[in-house]
Formats: sequence, C-alpha cells, structure tokens
Amino acid sequence: MDDHGATRTPQEDFRALLRAQRVWDTGGAPLPAFDPATAPGDPLTLFHRWFAQAVAAHQPEPHTMTLATTDERGRPDVRTLMLHDADERGWHFASHATSRKGRQLAARPEAALGFYWPAQARAVRLRGPVRTTPPADAAADLHARSTGALAAALVGRQSDVLGSPEELAEASRTAWERARRDPVAEAPTWTAYILVPDEVEFFQGEERRRHVRLRYRRDGAWVRELLWP
Repeated sequence: MDDHGATRTPQEDFRALLRAQRVWDTGGAPLPAFDPATAPGDPLTLFHRWFAQAVAAHQPEPHTMTLATTDERGRPDVRTLMLHDADERGWHFASHATSRKGRQLAARPEAALGFYWPAQARAVRLRGPVRTTPPADAAADLHARSTGALAAALVGRQSDVLGSPEELAEASRTAWERARRDPVAEAPTWTAYILVPDEVEFFQGEERRRHVRLRYRRDGAWVRELLWP
C-alpha cells in the first residue's frame, strides 16, 4: 500500500523500490577526487592505481567485469566474468572457444569491457580488438587457479542447452574428481584472450554530478581527452 492506504500494483511496488535506491553508497565516506591533469600518460598505469584503490576501499569483487561482444547478425551480447591480468599486452580473460562468447569472438574479434566500482563512484570501460594467446598460456593460466576453476573448465559445454540439473550435477562430480586426481588435466577448448584497447575511459563520479570523464585514445601514442558528463 502507499501512504494513503491505496493498494499498489506490483509494477508500482517495483518502481517505488527502484527509485528508493541510492547511488554510490560509500557508507558516508567522501568520494575520491580525481584531477585528470595529474593522470599518467598511459591507461594501464591509471587502471592499476584505481584497481588497488578499489581493493583498499573494500569494493566487492573488483576483478569482475562485463564483456560485450556481437553475434553474426551484429546484435550485442553481454555477460559478467573475471579479469585475469592487465599488462602491457592488454586486458586478459578466458573462456571456452566453443562458448557463445568464444564463437562470437572468433567471428568478430572485437569487444568492450566495463568495470564498475561503486565504493568509489568509479567506472572504467575499454574497447578494441581481441586476440587469443597460445594454448600453453591458456593451460598455465587455468592450472594456476583453483581446483574449482579447473573442474568448471573440465565440465565444458558452456552455453549449451542443459537437459536437467541432474545432468549437470553428474558432470560436475566427475569433473571435480578428475581435477583433484589430475591438477594439470587439459581442457582443450579453454582459451585465453587479450583485449588490446584502442580506447579506455575512466569515470569519476562527483556529488554535484560534475563527473570527470577522461578518455585515452590510441593515435600512434595515447591521446588524453576530457568528455562532457
């Protein structure tokens, strides 16, 4: 019911709940300042700095990101996954080559990544071409992770239609047993990818909505540009 005792519809309940949500609930801490004039000359250095600050601010799962790809008809697709590394080669992630995103990247090897760190009212987005690394690199990355990660990779069949929960439970049980028994087991379709950005944008929120947007654009060397919020 609303304040006048009238019964609200489920849609009205949803809208009321939606509008009651706060933006950038930092627990009372002030938003960090960001002076783009002091930003480094390359986006990787700033990303490393912001990532460390997100961790220090207790941002949950700061290594999670969204990955956007397009299918064969040019329709966008998006999902959440983990960052595996960010170095001078680019931003690293992994998946099965046979998954939906793997197939889309094989057909159209370009993508976009997005990070959102509300604990500091910050976001980072990147886009550019994507390339694969040698299979040995993908195997080394997988085997450096947890038993659960290896078991999930051994299950495979990502994005395929699942017949029943029981089918998944049996496949998962078998994969966990194999991962424990053979911690260097191979997952042939597991593939490591690197997004090589030609554009990286850093967003810093501000209480009066005078947000700072700094874009790095590759034009031979990195060019820095401020954007209107």
